Amino acid sequence: MTTRRLFLSGLAGAPGILRARAKRPPNILFFLTDDQRWDAAGFMGNQILRTPVADRLANSGVVFTNSFVTTSICMTSRASIMTGLYARAHGVELFTTSLTAEQFRNSFPGMLRSAGYRTGYVGKWGIGAEKPEEKRFDYFQAFRGQGELLVKSGSRTISSARLLAEQTREFLRGCKKDQPFCMTVGYNSPHAQDNAPWQYLYEPAHAEWYKDAVIPVPETANPAHWPKFPQSIQRSELRRRWAPRFATAELFQDSIRAYFRLITEIDESMGEIMTELARLGLHEDTVVIFTSDNGYYFGEYGFADKWLMHEPSIRVPLFIADLRAPHSARRAPQMALNIDIAPTILDLAGIPAPASMQGRSLVPLLRGDSPPWRRDWFYEHRYRHNGWIPATEGVRTGRWKYTRYIDTDPVFEEMFDLERDKAEMRNLAGDPSQAAQLSRLRARWQTWVKNLESWRPDAAWREPPFDPQLES
Repeated sequence: MTTRRLFLSGLAGAPGILRARAKRPPNILFFLTDDQRWDAAGFMGNQILRTPVADRLANSGVVFTNSFVTTSICMTSRASIMTGLYARAHGVELFTTSLTAEQFRNSFPGMLRSAGYRTGYVGKWGIGAEKPEEKRFDYFQAFRGQGELLVKSGSRTISSARLLAEQTREFLRGCKKDQPFCMTVGYNSPHAQDNAPWQYLYEPAHAEWYKDAVIPVPETANPAHWPKFPQSIQRSELRRRWAPRFATAELFQDSIRAYFRLITEIDESMGEIMTELARLGLHEDTVVIFTSDNGYYFGEYGFADKWLMHEPSIRVPLFIADLRAPHSARRAPQMALNIDIAPTILDLAGIPAPASMQGRSLVPLLRGDSPPWRRDWFYEHRYRHNGWIPATEGVRTGRWKYTRYIDTDPVFEEMFDLERDKAEMRNLAGDPSQAAQLSRLRARWQTWVKNLESWRPDAAWREPPFDPQLES
């Protein structure tokens, strides 16, 4: 029986795993994937993709069905996840920029370690060109940059996901029941191996997975959409990366099947980790969190990768499963953000988050409470890749999305009514009948910019008050 099956059968057959425990700070096991869009998981309704370990965990916890990143690129999003801050506040907008010593002290791993947690990190760190963080964790086996999808482990060539499972099991074997731990497993998959001849490198033994699957093509992935963008966007990195991945119907199918194989490799890795957690008797005190650092285009608008503000790029899967106490699966519709991860983890550990953190703890939603919640949030992506990636800013409410392509001249804008146009096919920014709503969203964008630029690390953060007219 595989380790994944052992974990699944053990979880299904041992109600003790979910019984309430004595009050102590919980262990935190945080799974962070790379480029996994919101609907690329079984627990998010994907009928083709097989993710039984993640599905079982999600079904013992809370799934956040509207989870987003505030910047859709790895280094910036991961810095936001660690610090609970928007990009304008933490300033990590280049691959070479690291967290400062003060920022790390106020990050969730820094604060947990100061409070007595044993902390670990494996896989893709992705924040800064160097690895000064290895002295900031009790166990640190991260790599620089993107890393490789296939790696050497002794005489074997295995998936990076399998290697991370081996390293995480080693970390867990060094843990003690009387000291809580926080372990982050930073997968670099299913991110493509950029610039390789074939960019989705899975273990050869997994080639049979999904070989007969027929992947639905998104309705916006057709030639009618991308010419609607300015020439600078048509000629951007989004289009260059589209060609080797999605340029033909056959290539589209091959690419997404391989992308799915990488996600199932992650799921098997999670199964190995969860089995070791149970074998060591640590599962009963653990909270499991799963999310991704950004989404991924499946050819929508003729694009590949992420970066822009469309739903495939900014929306990610997220669940939190508290294995200490029984509860049935729930789905939370509130808008959750990557900046919410840090204050949530601190809240779970009983540690007050810094007042300057811009995210919100999701713990009240885990309890089933109905606190006043955000009605909108700000999006920003200012890494330009020497002019090859469009810089964007915008605002998303529950119903509306407004995006400014800030380097185009004149400024190119998009406005979508997500209530009536979930696929974002009709740009209303040029519709005279929607001029008033466009004006309101432009003003809201300006308000967010001013509010974020006035942020100070020694002051309490306050979101700008929401104007109900924005949802009209």
